[in-house]
Amino acid sequence: MQSRITIPAALLSAAIVASGASASSHREAPFITHAPKVDGSDFYMFRSYGNESDATVTLIANYLPLQDAYGGPNYFDLDTSAVYEIHIDNNGDAVEDITFQFAFDDVVQDLKVPVNGEMVSVPLKNIGAIGPQADGTSNVYVRQTYTVTRIAGERRSGNTSSVTNAANGSASFMKPLDNIGNKSITDYPAYAADHVYAVTIPGCASQGKVFAGQRKEGFAVNLGEVFDLVNTNPVGPRDAEANVIADKNVTSLALQIPIACLTSGSEPVIGAWTTASLPQARILNPSPTADAFIGGSTGKPATIQGGAFTQVSRLGMPLVNEVVIGLKDKDRFNASHPSGDGQFATYVTNPALPELLEALFGVTAPNVFPRNDLVQVFLTGVPGLTQPANVTASEMLRLNTSVAVTPTASQSNLGVLAGDNAGFPNGRRPGDDVVDIALRAAMGVLLGSNPDAGDNTLPYTDGAIVSATDFDEAFPYLKAPIAGSPN
Repeated sequence: MQSRITIPAALLSAAIVASGASASSHREAPFITHAPKVDGSDFYMFRSYGNESDATVTLIANYLPLQDAYGGPNYFDLDTSAVYEIHIDNNGDAVEDITFQFAFDDVVQDLKVPVNGEMVSVPLKNIGAIGPQADGTSNVYVRQTYTVTRIAGERRSGNTSSVTNAANGSASFMKPLDNIGNKSITDYPAYAADHVYAVTIPGCASQGKVFAGQRKEGFAVNLGEVFDLVNTNPVGPRDAEANVIADKNVTSLALQIPIACLTSGSEPVIGAWTTASLPQARILNPSPTADAFIGGSTGKPATIQGGAFTQVSRLGMPLVNEVVIGLKDKDRFNASHPSGDGQFATYVTNPALPELLEALFGVTAPNVFPRNDLVQVFLTGVPGLTQPANVTASEMLRLNTSVAVTPTASQSNLGVLAGDNAGFPNGRRPGDDVVDIALRAAMGVLLGSNPDAGDNTLPYTDGAIVSATDFDEAFPYLKAPIAGSPN
């Protein structure tokens, strides 16, 4: 059972190494490189642990990856024309039953200072201290708020209702400013924590939580060497290399929801994925004049946007589009729906990564085709663990909500492969080393003693390690972001 669970992860991770991806799913498709604000990079789903109730599931969708902390003065606000969504399939039919949709807005106050008798707008995002509470924004030029909408049924035609602040009933939430530095935000962890909201979820008897804001990048990968034809030792020590994205930040959309509000009937397995969508049409004035600006003091070029939302980013299991899907189909995958995943089946049944590793390192790739071992976990879930009773083959991250939580100190970063059935690929926790798990699976762990299994006993690794101790034990789990100013 353990090896079978590990295989899909292995397929994904293996793909990562072969393709030279920058992270779990960063800049993985040609089009998304032009729209980094809607680039989904990592997706986590797990039964809450640590200081949180294990009767809840935590979902974290990361967007806008590879943020340099010093990237001001605009930093990393999200796209106000986009919708960011987390979809739940709770009956195995490859169609969303519940969607949580995030939408962001700018709040602008034209801060000015007197200069030679005139009031002049300032060039910085803030002109004084921010916080310490969420409403401490008097010195902020532009900030963001957001709404969360619950959609029952299909995401574009289902019944919509607002997720609201349990304290005051408001449907609007505040996104914290990014971590500019200690002079602007003295105690960033405390400031960000004041943006964690208890929420009332329509149709849910118990409260949940929501947070949207900048976090420290939690993914670990030996990126530079991976790009350079996997210029590392894939069978060396698991901690031999640096995690080269350890100095980056990311923006997280996090929800904590009672299990009973996500599952359906007696089926304990839920599937989930995240998407981002943009309006179909956008016309931008290439040389705007003063009269062609909208938003007053925001100074944004005039734009006309319309048409239905078009999906441009999709992420469920880690590494799929980055290293499993062929380059010619990466944009197609990002625009696709799980119900149509049959069109990508060849990439799973005949994966390229093991063959690349064999060519580069002289190891032996599995010689069993089609790779039905990967299909089971990758598209249907593992029987007895993550496979719904009435499953339609489709790619998404699946979680068996009936599997007990593993306490933080006892979690294995190799998940099911090491006997920790609460870990990847049964959902994904922040401390699960999906790259190492995936590499081992891709090279035949699931095939066991099959004579054509390949080098399935070698401890494959990218050399960059991650564990549960690298994260907080409370929602939203990912640590506070790195400050832009080190002083």
